[in-house]
Amino acid sequence: MPDDTSARAAATARRSGPRARTKPAAMAPEPAPAQEPRDSFRFFDNRQKYLLFVNTCGEKWVVANRVAQELSHIVPRPPAIRVFDAGIGDGTVLMRVIRAMHHRFPTMLFYVVGKEISLEDVRLTLEKLPDRFFEHPASVVVLTNLYYAEAPSLTVRSPAAARRLVWHEAVLSGNSSHDFERQITDLQPFLAANWKAGVNPRTGNATYERPVVLVLYREDHRFLLDRTIPRPGAVQADYDLVIASQPYRARAPLEFKAGRVIAPLVRALAPGGRLIAIHSHGRDPGAEIVQSVWPGDDPFQHDRHDVLRAVRRELGAAARSYNLNARIQGGAIFRYDMHTLPSEMKGSIGTSTLLAAWNAAIYVSQIEDERLTEAVRSGRYVDATQAVLLRRGGLWFFDECYVISRHRP
Repeated sequence: MPDDTSARAAATARRSGPRARTKPAAMAPEPAPAQEPRDSFRFFDNRQKYLLFVNTCGEKWVVANRVAQELSHIVPRPPAIRVFDAGIGDGTVLMRVIRAMHHRFPTMLFYVVGKEISLEDVRLTLEKLPDRFFEHPASVVVLTNLYYAEAPSLTVRSPAAARRLVWHEAVLSGNSSHDFERQITDLQPFLAANWKAGVNPRTGNATYERPVVLVLYREDHRFLLDRTIPRPGAVQADYDLVIASQPYRARAPLEFKAGRVIAPLVRALAPGGRLIAIHSHGRDPGAEIVQSVWPGDDPFQHDRHDVLRAVRRELGAAARSYNLNARIQGGAIFRYDMHTLPSEMKGSIGTSTLLAAWNAAIYVSQIEDERLTEAVRSGRYVDATQAVLLRRGGLWFFDECYVISRHRP
């Protein structure tokens, strides 16, 4: 719990509006969460490939629709519906889910926490928030760059890192999307100064230079949201819904996926809460393109059954409190497509379409830049991509999902 001085500082910050503050945590030393092994390339940090994929393929739409189906199964408890997104990316999935939440629960309070280490993704997410605060004013939205084991409770485990923690409340005044957009845009200098990522010398993965928690809510709803607004050192990780869309790399070890990503998120569920996890499945035209260039390459080594078995082992005796469900109503495998016109898939395919399809295929299969160099230099990727597009009449991919729910008392 925070000491008296910290409590007074927190109260002052809440009265005075947006303010950054550093909150040291008093806790026993704990090791930093383990990272993905050094030899597994963090493909999803490549901004250009990511943005091209997001804007040419419909995965975000399809994933958001699938996540929204889980809202019919949750039973919220006062004071708010609590949602955690384990990797917000550009915010498209989360914003669509919030819209679906408003449609289903128009009068309930929302508490939404999103984890993201990328500054550019945080900026893209913030750009989408003004309309959400206008449509559903009784909302608290929290963005953080903490690790999987820290983010659900907004608690930094390392005492050294906790001393650098920046906890910033952005209290939005006004009552229009324009008002909120202007104030959210004004956060850019704060983000540039604090939302910085470094490189772990042991793993080579991105890690925060200083932990940040950014809390946003409307000033005219502060009284109503008082019990929902998080306070440093007093945050409970008890979520009604946890979204884990592509939370780990396909080529990562199974133990890493289960022990360092999914299990901490499962432990953050409230009674009756549900976690939906989604990852690439392969066995689709995108994988055929990759196989044509690199025969025998298959990054999709672990399906949902493998991950769930590993999670059950990781949870141990506590697994009895959860339902690990690989059988999903409506099917666990679903499809999304690259956006193309039917006329583009006949005869000679345009260069831009070929490049978009190639980018999507190597992005989903997470091909390292070192391997790409030779394929691009030889030009054989063009023929491989065109052959698959013509044979299949387009390009699509399969994702796979599973659900873990916590039993109610």
